[in-house]
Amino acid sequence: MSVKPLSDTVGLGARAGSRYLVLMRTTVVIASRNEGDSVVELAAAVIACCDEVIVVDGHSTDGSPERLKTLGVTVIEDGGKGKGDAIRRGLAAADGDMIVTMDADGSHDPADIRSLVAPIEAGEADLVIGCRMRGGSDEFAGTWTMFVRLWGNNFLTQVINTRFGTALTDTQNGFRAIRANAVSRLALTEDRHSIELEMVLRALKEGLRVFQVPAHEYARRSGESSLSVVRQTPTFLWCLLRNIW
Repeated sequence: MSVKPLSDTVGLGARAGSRYLVLMRTTVVIASRNEGDSVVELAAAVIACCDEVIVVDGHSTDGSPERLKTLGVTVIEDGGKGKGDAIRRGLAAADGDMIVTMDADGSHDPADIRSLVAPIEAGEADLVIGCRMRGGSDEFAGTWTMFVRLWGNNFLTQVINTRFGTALTDTQNGFRAIRANAVSRLALTEDRHSIELEMVLRALKEGLRVFQVPAHEYARRSGESSLSVVRQTPTFLWCLLRNIW
C-alpha cells in the first residue's frame, strides 16, 4: 500500500502557543449528552493534558454545559443527528495541530492521551487508535450485548485488514488522535456511531499512516450507552460497503 505522508514542519522544544512541553498543540473533543458529573470530571482532568477542550453537547438538560463553561471548556451544540455529527462539529471547531476524541462516560483515561499523540508528534502516524485488544476493556465481557460488540469489532477489523493489508486489532474505539491537517482529506459524513469506522476506512484509502497504541477501556461511570447494537448494525454495514473500495 502506498503511503502519502502529510507535510508538517516541527521544531525542537515546545511549539509556539502551546502551554505544554510538546511539539504540537493538542485539542480534545468530547461528545456528550446528559453525562452529568462524568463529563465534568473528565473535562477537568483533560485540561491538564492538552491545550484546548471542546465538548460538543447534545442539548443536555442536566446542567453539565453550564458547569463545563465555568471550567473554561468550550461548549458547542451538536445538530441533533448523533455522535458522528457531534464529532464532525468538534473536529471542525478544533484549533490544535492534533485532535483527540474521547467518550464522555469516563471510559477513557486522560493519562493515555500522551501515548496517543506521541506517534503523531514523532512524525510516524496520522491517525492513532487506542487499542482495547492490547490495553483491555471492561465493556467487552459479562453480557450478550458486550459479546456482540466484541464480535462486531473483530469482524469489521478483519475485513479492513484483508482489504488494506494492515494488521490492526481494534478499529472501532472512539479514543483516538488524528493530525488536524488530515481531517479535511477524509471528508467525513457519518452522523451516527459509525463515524469511527468511516474515519479508519477513509484514512487507509487516502494512504494515511494508521497506528494503534494500548489503551484500557473502563466501564461507563453511570447511565446507559446510546449505541444500540441491533438498531445500528445496518448503519455500520452500509458504512463499510460504501467505503471499503
